[in-house]
Amino acid sequence: MIKKVVLPLTEETLQDLRAGDELLLTGVMYVARDAAHKRMVEAFDRGEPLPFDVKGQTVYFMGPSPARPGQAIGSAGPTTSGRMDAYSPRLIARGLRGMIGKGMRSAAVKDAMKKHEAVYLAAIGGAGALISRSIKRAEVIAYEELGAEAVLRLEVEDFPATVINDIYGGDLYQEGKARYQVKFG
Repeated sequence: MIKKVVLPLTEETLQDLRAGDELLLTGVMYVARDAAHKRMVEAFDRGEPLPFDVKGQTVYFMGPSPARPGQAIGSAGPTTSGRMDAYSPRLIARGLRGMIGKGMRSAAVKDAMKKHEAVYLAAIGGAGALISRSIKRAEVIAYEELGAEAVLRLEVEDFPATVINDIYGGDLYQEGKARYQVKFG
């Protein structure tokens, strides 16, 4: 069963999500990749404000392409989340509640998600053109000089994602490996 979720994520919503849940997200999310994450953490260290308040928000690790006429954005596929692992625990501790990307997360990120109640969601790699259909509006809000790594604010409708890591320590990737071992081990 697919769950419809309104962003930003609430405590109640987070408590209802489990690894393996299929979601359709509607609302506002932000895009930031490794260069933007590095700048945001450096801003923390200097006591400067961030380009957006991360509390309760979701960040999509995405590599956008230019929009065609009449579209909000071009292809909008996920990028490898591991590149953000050095920065994610600090953002999670500051209130970030959701991350979307592809690939596994480090133990430190998973520990931070459990401690501070955040989730990691996967978007399907290679489906960037299809995913872009659910992005209704995209605007650069910070670090424009970074080009494709600038921070974006997205308005999405029925954005497809799957819960990989939930607030209880559930890990769909580990569960899948365990089921495979039992079946084919």
